Amino acid sequence: MAKSILFFAMIFLGWQAGAQTLTMPPEVQKAYDNGTRSLSGKPGEKYWQNHGRYTISLTVSPPDRLIKGVEQITYVNNSPDTLKSLNMKLIVNVHRGGGRGGAGDTSAGIKVDDLKIRGVQTAWDNEKAITTNQMVDLAEPLMPHDSLKLDIAWHYTLSRRGGRDGAIDSTSFYIAYFYPRVSVYDDYKGWDTQPHTGGLEFYNDFNDYRVDVTVPKDFMVWATGTLLNPSEVLQPEAAARLQASMTSDSTIHVAAMEDWRDKKVTAQRAENTWKWAASNVSDVAIGVSDHYDWDAGSVVVDNKTHRRVSMQAAFNDSSADFHHSVQFGRYSLAWFSNNWPGVPYPYAKSNAFQGFADMEYPMMMNDSHSKDLVFAELVQDHEQAHTYFPFYMGTNESRYAFMDEGWATTYEYLIGITERDQASADAFYKSFRVTRWIHGPHEKENPIITPSPDVTFGAGNNAYGKPSLSYLALKDLLGDKLFKKGLHNYMANWNGKHPIPWDYFYSMEKGSGQHLDWFFYNWFFTPGYIDLALAKVDKTSKGYTLDIQNVGGFAVPFNVVATYEDGSTESFHQTPAVWEHNQKQTTVTIKTGKTVKSLTLDGGIFMDANEKDNTWTAAN
Repeated sequence: MAKSILFFAMIFLGWQAGAQTLTMPPEVQKAYDNGTRSLSGKPGEKYWQNHGRYTISLTVSPPDRLIKGVEQITYVNNSPDTLKSLNMKLIVNVHRGGGRGGAGDTSAGIKVDDLKIRGVQTAWDNEKAITTNQMVDLAEPLMPHDSLKLDIAWHYTLSRRGGRDGAIDSTSFYIAYFYPRVSVYDDYKGWDTQPHTGGLEFYNDFNDYRVDVTVPKDFMVWATGTLLNPSEVLQPEAAARLQASMTSDSTIHVAAMEDWRDKKVTAQRAENTWKWAASNVSDVAIGVSDHYDWDAGSVVVDNKTHRRVSMQAAFNDSSADFHHSVQFGRYSLAWFSNNWPGVPYPYAKSNAFQGFADMEYPMMMNDSHSKDLVFAELVQDHEQAHTYFPFYMGTNESRYAFMDEGWATTYEYLIGITERDQASADAFYKSFRVTRWIHGPHEKENPIITPSPDVTFGAGNNAYGKPSLSYLALKDLLGDKLFKKGLHNYMANWNGKHPIPWDYFYSMEKGSGQHLDWFFYNWFFTPGYIDLALAKVDKTSKGYTLDIQNVGGFAVPFNVVATYEDGSTESFHQTPAVWEHNQKQTTVTIKTGKTVKSLTLDGGIFMDANEKDNTWTAAN
């Protein structure tokens, strides 16, 4: 907390003095000084990150909500530090305290039945391990560039209320955050000990997973990764349909209601073990059901290699929106791959599973049913966009939520323009992402750079709408070509790693070749909002000169809309560049030979907190 107070004091004093320095908290500055990060935007020459290999066996027997697991973790210490303990993340323990998706059951949470480290029995007290972090002392330290093995057996009772994880119905489960894991140990904070309260999201290492899930016959399993044994767990006809979907543009019904009724889906033995594998991913999630429809198709995501990705959906047959999920997904996968961000989807598959959370996981989406097909598609787009942030780019969601939610919100808007039209996408973005914030109080605004646990006012605005507007403002400032060049530089520098905001700032600057410190300082380090005022208009020999005050402070693009005496209108676009040298005031000149009746500042999606001072009307 002391470090946070110091950081905020540095930001505030710099803001008051008019400085435009991208202030770093001490621990981040130390990482740059140590050479693990670089002002070039690239990882430093001494950058490192740790890694795990997880082999997990899980037993699930709905309607019984008892989840039983055993795992072996091979944890590799790539850091230069000697580790005398390991911090274990027990995310499911959030349900003990009534966190998001849980009812506050003190008997809930993970119970470790057995723990061995390096093959030696190790003490574990379930009465004490009741939070989402548990530090485990090592009998012998883990030296730099060495590894150790942990063998853990555990169980817990799945939450009866479906949320980010839990029971969707009596025989449909969404199983997430289900295993004890070693938390991130990084170069700027050491162990990630941020408590998971349900409001914040996640921060995980890139690991390799082999997950076996044993369920009774007539139960299907969907999960992160590649299914290794479809011919063992599916009947031949269903396995053939799944295989056919891998090259099909059309939706194929791998399992439908009549198939379940006739018991023609899964292998008819007492139990089936579904075997999954995923490499270099930050997490795994699992869906289980004995009656969900299973649709699948595929789409080319890389026009150079013609690589196809499987798009799948698992859902209640009565949910009309999910019958469109495969085609929704095929469109979004191709669009994101070829447009924004313009990086081919990095995994072999994506799956939309009907639940309650509207939440993203690597290769999996837990989305709620909606009667509104437009909204259902938008939600799926948003969760699909998270593939890039935080999964392709291993951002710390629990500390810097804007680094993933802001981008997903931006891509949700950009793809929406093509799915509907500009006016409809603008209207939805404004009503869903901007209106509540811009028409609310602004006296207590927190700079976007504020770590998510420390945001005292408007946490959702700091994670979603405000950062999204900053990304769109930068796109307007740079133009699409330079913006994409900078973005691709950032993504190439940091995919599969753990970027922090300063890595984004420096990567965008170097990639675009533009000086952007002023812009990033304005949007991320000041308690700004959007409020322009048209203070004065003077007629000149070539047109009109406008004196515009920036009351809110943010460097936003806007249009000057001229309405002429003959009833015609003309729009003069101004990029955020007009604020580069003075973010409090600017003068704009519009050239026109016509007589103006009125001039209006129109920010479009960059909504103004007070539109009453945005219009000037000529005297009669």
